[in-house]
Amino acid sequence: MSLHLNAPDTLHDIHAVVDTLYRFAAGIDLRDRKLLSSAFTEDAISDFRPAGAKAGFEYPVLQGRESIVEALSTSLSGLDTSHSFSNPRVMVDGDTARVDVLVEAQHVSSVNGARQYLMKNRYDVVLARRDTGWEIRHVIVDNVWRTGDPSVLTGI
Repeated sequence: MSLHLNAPDTLHDIHAVVDTLYRFAAGIDLRDRKLLSSAFTEDAISDFRPAGAKAGFEYPVLQGRESIVEALSTSLSGLDTSHSFSNPRVMVDGDTARVDVLVEAQHVSSVNGARQYLMKNRYDVVLARRDTGWEIRHVIVDNVWRTGDPSVLTGI
């Protein structure tokens, strides 16, 4: 299926796909588990290993909406975060969409605001259309650049 940027249905899908990414980010940043959960399929897979390796730690592949939400909510609970998306490139093919997007993720220790870690990551995301809208089925996070104290991510 070719992408026709002037097709109303395609433009609606592109907006809805990007909105799914915003739900994901807002769910993390606002510590809203319900909102975060709404961004994922039940059988979703989240792979942060490429970015984690560049930061110097191992992070397992997470499988299943509940596992992803629990892991993100727990591992980021001691941090204030802000996630900003830019340059999303969305390709829609029927009930599947793929997005390549840059994400700037600021992580600040809730205990010591001087401890910070800023990452610019590239997300490769596959989404599925559901009755309730688009949901993330698979995401791979790789790191483009980073600065600060990576131990902030591990709570050390």
